[in-house]
Amino acid sequence: MTGATISAATVKQLRESTGAGMMECKNALKESAGDFDGAVQILRKAGQAHAEKRAGRIAAEGIIAVAHNESAKTYAIAEVNCETDFVSRDDQFVAFVNALIAQLSTSDVNDDKELEAMSLEGGSVEDARRELITKIGENIQVRRFERMPVSGDHHAQYVHNGRIAVIVDMEGGNDEVAKDIALHIAASAPMCIDADEVPSETLDKEKEIYRAQAQESGKPDNILDKIVEGKMRKYLDSVTLLGQPFVKDPDMNVKKFLDTNKATVKAFRRYEVGEGIEKAEDDFVEEVMSQASKASG
Repeated sequence: MTGATISAATVKQLRESTGAGMMECKNALKESAGDFDGAVQILRKAGQAHAEKRAGRIAAEGIIAVAHNESAKTYAIAEVNCETDFVSRDDQFVAFVNALIAQLSTSDVNDDKELEAMSLEGGSVEDARRELITKIGENIQVRRFERMPVSGDHHAQYVHNGRIAVIVDMEGGNDEVAKDIALHIAASAPMCIDADEVPSETLDKEKEIYRAQAQESGKPDNILDKIVEGKMRKYLDSVTLLGQPFVKDPDMNVKKFLDTNKATVKAFRRYEVGEGIEKAEDDFVEEVMSQASKASG
């Protein structure tokens, strides 16, 4: 059976089906003695090994996607990462993200394991992810996802170049106000809605820093307390949605804008590609040099 004839048409069919290279397809068909399904399995196993090899590489680029399930009154949001900005614009990568968010918006998965097993295009999400790694040659990860229920009168989403995405759930106001708030959140990145939602450990850390700074002035404790209090007010205004200057009219804060429009923000989500990921400084340089080397070769 090892001498089985492998036709060019079969190699082409396998390549189109799996996205693997021509020689990889030809070798897989030889190894499977011409059995097409067996060759597919061989390529999938090779893809799994390839994915495991790539898993340790930093993936800090990618896409944030959002989908609205109107009947379920929920939004789905997900971040899918790759290693380079080049791949984040690749049609295959974009198609994977779009298929994932569409399926996620109608599913009830709650954790990474359930997401990996979720059905996607005839297989599982994990199967599709590993196959994409084989085709593209970069580490690809579904970094985070969630479904946000909305119950307010108005809600909105805003996606900026696939790199920042915001969902807003709002009581009162109108659709235009909700969109303006989503735009503001995308631009200003508030930590939370108001001061009550700022974690106590964050407040304690900021107070400690401000007190240490104030103590260098040598002023008495009662003055130091006022200095720290003033700095904390400014800090809270900068990190809370209601305290921030409204992007479309910096002369008023967001709270005043909402009050004027008789609106209240109930909840929001903001995702930004790669936030919190430590990316090696030479990743981009290395990628450019690699691309240049391939082009010249």
